Amino acid sequence: MGAGASAVSALLGGAAAAALLLRWRGRSGLRRAAAEAGRRRRGPALGRMEKAAARFREQNPDVDADPILSLTLVELSEKLRDGSLSPDWVFYTYVDKALQVTKEVNCVTDYLQESESQLQQVKRQEKKDLLYGIPVSIKDSINCKGHDSTLGFAKRLNQPAAEDCVLVQVLKRRGALPFVKTNVPQSLLNFDCSNLIFGQTVNPLDHTRTPGGSSGGEGALISSGGSILGIGTDVGGSLRFPAAFCGICALKATGGRLSKKGVVASIAGQKSAVVGIGPMARDVDSLALCMRALLCEDMFHLDPTVPPLPFNEEVFSSSRPLRVGYYDTDSFTMPSPSMRRAVLETKQLLENAGHTLVPFKPCRVEHLMFDISVRGLFADGSSTFLDRFKGELEDPNVKQLLLLCKAPGWLRRLLSWILKPIEPRLAKTLRNMNERSVKELWKLHCEIEEYCQEFIAEWRKLDLDVMLCPIVGPAFQIGFPGKISVAASYTILYNYLDFPTGVVPVTTVTKKDEEELKSHRGHYNDSWDKIFVKAIRGGVGLPMAVQCVALPWQEELCLRFMKEVETLTRRRQRNL
Repeated sequence: MGAGASAVSALLGGAAAAALLLRWRGRSGLRRAAAEAGRRRRGPALGRMEKAAARFREQNPDVDADPILSLTLVELSEKLRDGSLSPDWVFYTYVDKALQVTKEVNCVTDYLQESESQLQQVKRQEKKDLLYGIPVSIKDSINCKGHDSTLGFAKRLNQPAAEDCVLVQVLKRRGALPFVKTNVPQSLLNFDCSNLIFGQTVNPLDHTRTPGGSSGGEGALISSGGSILGIGTDVGGSLRFPAAFCGICALKATGGRLSKKGVVASIAGQKSAVVGIGPMARDVDSLALCMRALLCEDMFHLDPTVPPLPFNEEVFSSSRPLRVGYYDTDSFTMPSPSMRRAVLETKQLLENAGHTLVPFKPCRVEHLMFDISVRGLFADGSSTFLDRFKGELEDPNVKQLLLLCKAPGWLRRLLSWILKPIEPRLAKTLRNMNERSVKELWKLHCEIEEYCQEFIAEWRKLDLDVMLCPIVGPAFQIGFPGKISVAASYTILYNYLDFPTGVVPVTTVTKKDEEELKSHRGHYNDSWDKIFVKAIRGGVGLPMAVQCVALPWQEELCLRFMKEVETLTRRRQRNL
């Protein structure tokens, strides 16, 4: 978190230095023990994957994996349903590919071996549903019966879920084959992807960089071709960061559109920032197919809290011109040159295609980040978040956040006062992390509602259909997300607003972008702005994405907009 955070570290840690030195050797041993526990749990699972894939190759030596892996989800679904491709071929091809990928980037944490039995059941079904025979990867924190949802904590190993979450049940009823679980950062509250039991997942496009988080294992696996469809969660960008960093697509749905029953939250009971669930894939049509399959009577029956809104084909397939709001900065995290260019080039493509683009200024983002977001996530003085770490060693990537969370309230207030002249953003963060009374929390919920209505009023005033805006990029170097969590300003906004938001890759970082980055100062020119530059520099050739946003419950319109952006971007790339 920069120079200010270093000062905080010194002030908080000086008195404990001797004790920490004495405990170092013990902690080092515990870290090794945690990693060994992870290896004991994962090793046999990957071994079973390897045996299954080897057995299939031996029995089917003529199966060519490349044509299968090159198909889009829509193409694959059609071939499986019309019988021109065998579900066995597809399933074991992806098992084999996922195994290869995880050896390179460390993204798979568990093999759902029961998927092999399920494959045989699916083949016997007369009805070939939308996801018939499709292998699907699942984020660690989403419950699958008989398997751990660790959140990157050693103490959650060997605590298998008693039943599948509703989403997994629906996937299976629609013919899909959930087959692996994927890695996450410890506690989920980080957009890196590392923990002490399964280690660091790396970005498949550059192994010195993070794939993003917290759905980082999904991002790395899908980007590498080891999965054609994945399911993740998002409380501040956890679907969108990995999609942007790994060059794939993702959709964070409105909080209540998909069931969250059986999905483990990073901060249990926290309701201020709304958790969204959604699919990740290599193209927008794949996301739409997944949503089409999930929004069905099975989900509405299994979880009656989900409104019975089936997928609206008319909205998704519409070709009417859109009125698109756009902004290239939120005036809080200054966009990198490639972030701004990604938005402005996409804006031009949309205008050339006949859409109307309208400038938009997001309201009071600094107020959102400090007076709403920090207070909302840590309204209990970080107590619930810290409970996750009891009896647990901390991954280095969450160390600085934990340092702030563990500081007593009086010390946070003192440090806030000291740091205010030199690090005003860090000072405001510290000030707002203190415990709130119930009355104060209710008042905060009113503020969130007022902020949401203010945002919608501006949206309505401009008569917008959708919004185009940046997402942070390119992929951060490993270890940096934990030092600059405020970079989530572009994503967490839409968790507090609870708007459906998607990510589409549109360009890559150029040498000109990299040159312009040298003069990047940020809106505050503080330590966080300086760390941001260090985190992203050297990213020439890495993917850059944009966010596509719609109003609550309008996932189909969001996807339709994403599809338009994807189509125009691909057309431009073909013409280059």
